[in-house]
Amino acid sequence: MADAQQGDWVQVYRVVLTAGERAPHIPVETQRVPLEMKVKGFLLDEQAAVGQQVTIRTFAGRHLQGQLVAVNPAYGVDYGLPQPELMMIAGEVRAILRGEKDA
Repeated sequence: MADAQQGDWVQVYRVVLTAGERAPHIPVETQRVPLEMKVKGFLLDEQAAVGQQVTIRTFAGRHLQGQLVAVNPAYGVDYGLPQPELMMIAGEVRAILRGEKDA
Protein backbone atom coordinates (compact mmCIF):
# COMPACT_ATOMS: atom_id res chain seq x y z
CA MET A 1 0.00 0.00 0.00
CA ALA A 2 1.25 3.48 -0.84
CA ASP A 3 2.23 6.01 1.77
CA ALA A 4 -0.31 8.61 2.76
CA GLN A 5 0.40 12.28 2.11
CA GLN A 6 -0.72 15.27 4.14
CA GLY A 7 -4.40 15.94 3.46
CA ASP A 8 -5.20 12.36 2.37
CA TRP A 9 -8.39 10.72 3.68
CA VAL A 10 -7.25 8.02 6.12
CA GLN A 11 -8.44 5.81 8.96
CA VAL A 12 -6.71 5.44 12.32
CA TYR A 13 -7.07 2.90 15.12
CA ARG A 14 -6.48 3.32 18.84
CA VAL A 15 -7.27 1.44 22.04
CA VAL A 16 -9.24 3.88 24.18
CA LEU A 17 -9.49 1.67 27.29
CA THR A 18 -7.72 -1.61 27.95
CA ALA A 19 -9.71 -4.56 29.29
CA GLY A 20 -8.61 -3.71 32.85
CA GLU A 21 -9.75 -0.10 32.54
CA ARG A 22 -13.35 -0.83 31.53
CA ALA A 23 -16.19 0.21 33.85
CA PRO A 24 -17.15 -2.43 36.44
CA HIS A 25 -20.91 -2.18 35.79
CA ILE A 26 -20.73 -3.27 32.12
CA PRO A 27 -21.31 -6.95 31.18
CA VAL A 28 -18.40 -9.29 31.94
CA GLU A 29 -18.06 -10.20 28.25
CA THR A 30 -17.56 -6.51 27.47
CA GLN A 31 -15.12 -5.98 30.36
CA ARG A 32 -12.84 -8.68 28.93
CA VAL A 33 -12.07 -6.79 25.73
CA PRO A 34 -10.56 -3.36 25.12
CA LEU A 35 -12.62 -0.41 23.96
CA GLU A 36 -11.30 0.28 20.47
CA MET A 37 -11.73 3.28 18.21
CA LYS A 38 -11.52 3.57 14.43
CA VAL A 39 -11.89 7.07 13.03
CA LYS A 40 -11.60 8.55 9.54
CA GLY A 41 -10.15 11.95 8.83
CA PHE A 42 -7.56 13.98 6.96
CA LEU A 43 -3.88 13.24 7.61
CA LEU A 44 -2.07 16.14 9.26
CA ASP A 45 1.40 14.59 9.13
CA GLU A 46 3.50 15.31 6.02
CA GLN A 47 3.75 11.64 5.09
CA ALA A 48 3.04 8.31 6.81
CA ALA A 49 2.93 4.59 6.12
CA VAL A 50 0.33 2.13 7.35
CA GLY A 51 1.24 1.11 10.90
CA GLN A 52 2.71 4.47 11.93
CA GLN A 53 1.28 6.74 14.63
CA VAL A 54 -0.31 9.81 13.00
CA THR A 55 -2.56 12.75 13.72
CA ILE A 56 -5.76 13.37 11.77
CA ARG A 57 -8.41 16.09 11.59
CA THR A 58 -11.98 14.79 11.47
CA PHE A 59 -14.87 16.47 9.63
CA ALA A 60 -15.91 17.81 13.04
CA GLY A 61 -12.52 19.51 13.36
CA ARG A 62 -11.20 17.25 16.11
CA HIS A 63 -7.51 16.34 16.09
CA LEU A 64 -7.00 12.67 17.00
CA GLN A 65 -3.98 10.41 17.11
CA GLY A 66 -3.82 6.74 16.28
CA GLN A 67 -2.19 4.04 14.21
CA LEU A 68 -2.71 4.52 10.48
CA VAL A 69 -4.65 1.49 9.24
CA ALA A 70 -6.01 2.58 5.84
CA VAL A 71 -5.49 5.17 3.13
CA ASN A 72 -8.64 6.25 1.27
CA PRO A 73 -10.85 3.85 3.28
CA ALA A 74 -14.14 2.89 1.72
CA TYR A 75 -17.49 3.30 3.41
CA GLY A 76 -18.97 -0.12 4.08
CA VAL A 77 -22.74 -0.10 4.41
CA ASP A 78 -24.57 -3.36 4.91
CA TYR A 79 -28.27 -3.61 5.58
CA GLY A 80 -28.10 -7.36 6.17
CA LEU A 81 -29.90 -10.15 4.38
CA PRO A 82 -33.21 -9.57 2.62
CA GLN A 83 -36.16 -10.29 4.89
CA PRO A 84 -38.77 -12.47 3.10
CA GLU A 85 -41.63 -10.96 5.12
CA LEU A 86 -40.73 -7.46 3.98
CA MET A 87 -40.22 -8.52 0.38
CA MET A 88 -43.69 -10.08 0.30
CA ILE A 89 -45.45 -6.90 1.46
CA ALA A 90 -43.38 -4.41 -0.59
CA GLY A 91 -45.89 -4.28 -3.45
CA GLU A 92 -48.79 -3.92 -1.05
CA VAL A 93 -47.13 -1.01 0.74
CA ARG A 94 -46.39 0.74 -2.55
CA ALA A 95 -50.05 0.40 -3.56
CA ILE A 96 -51.17 1.90 -0.24
CA LEU A 97 -48.75 4.81 -0.63
CA ARG A 98 -50.03 5.47 -4.16
CA GLY A 99 -53.59 5.45 -2.82
CA GLU A 100 -54.54 2.41 -4.86
CA LYS A 101 -55.42 0.33 -1.79
CA ASP A 102 -56.90 1.10 1.63
CA ALA A 103 -54.61 0.73 4.61
